[in-house]
Amino acid sequence: MALGTLGAAFISGPVSAAAPMVKTQAPGFYRTMLGDFEITVISDGTLDLPVDKLLSEPAAQTNATLKKSFLGSPLEVSVNAFLVNTGSRLVLVDTGAGTLLGPTSGKLVANLRAAGYLPEQVDDILLTHMHPDHEGGLIANGQRVFPNAVVHADKHEAAYWLSKANMDKAPADSKGFFQGAMASVQPYVDAGKFQPFNGDTDIVPGVRSIANPGHTPGHTTYLVESKGHDLLLIGDSIHVGSVQFNNPSVTIAFDTNAKDAANSRAKVFTIADHDGALVGAAHLSFPGLGHLTAEGKAWRWIPANYTTHLP
Repeated sequence: MALGTLGAAFISGPVSAAAPMVKTQAPGFYRTMLGDFEITVISDGTLDLPVDKLLSEPAAQTNATLKKSFLGSPLEVSVNAFLVNTGSRLVLVDTGAGTLLGPTSGKLVANLRAAGYLPEQVDDILLTHMHPDHEGGLIANGQRVFPNAVVHADKHEAAYWLSKANMDKAPADSKGFFQGAMASVQPYVDAGKFQPFNGDTDIVPGVRSIANPGHTPGHTTYLVESKGHDLLLIGDSIHVGSVQFNNPSVTIAFDTNAKDAANSRAKVFTIADHDGALVGAAHLSFPGLGHLTAEGKAWRWIPANYTTHLP
């Protein structure tokens, strides 16, 4: 058979079907080092937020700014938690949403396992605040997901969200925030595994709290320090980077006290800039790690360089 005929035979024969699309991401974790500490960012998934309706500026302005960053509203925002292995303690900052906010979130435990850790190994859980996408992952089916962990949160945060009197006074569309906090934290309270703290204090060796109220009454930033290297875990100090870095006075409807939230954002951003600290943000695009530098009244976000150097 001539080569041309042979080629034609192959072409006219059975053709394999195209490979099906996978349409899922890889397990969501990212690791880096901070001095002697191992930092693993754990993805809980994402949330779609109608930020043009939530931010304290005209919707048209928000949408125009988003468009310049090739984004739109609703905006898919990341939900990031941060695991700090100090060598002697395993510390988890925030726990994701669990089952509280739908199927696009609640992936923290699966990604924690994919990262090589078990929930039973976590010694301490530090809550930046008690909104559902930060404390919902504490429980599953009413049981503690992290049976050996002590939960830490600012006492002002606990007093606000764990108060039935406050829940009763809250608007109907806010009561779920209280219910979620109570359901998530109470099993740890009952087990003697909840330790509130007051403002700026050392939580565990190498990790210190910095009071950052406004988004919620006891919203907290955590400063992680190892061998002269700093990491600021800033929780919900920012939600929409493309808008709020350029105009940090813009607040979001979830803020309990908008003025205090803006002031606290300025405070923690200034610390990050002054100290050259690495920053970890709960809702910036995964893994939410980078540095901040002031540019007049605005801020420039410099994403952390990807690394495989993990000695």
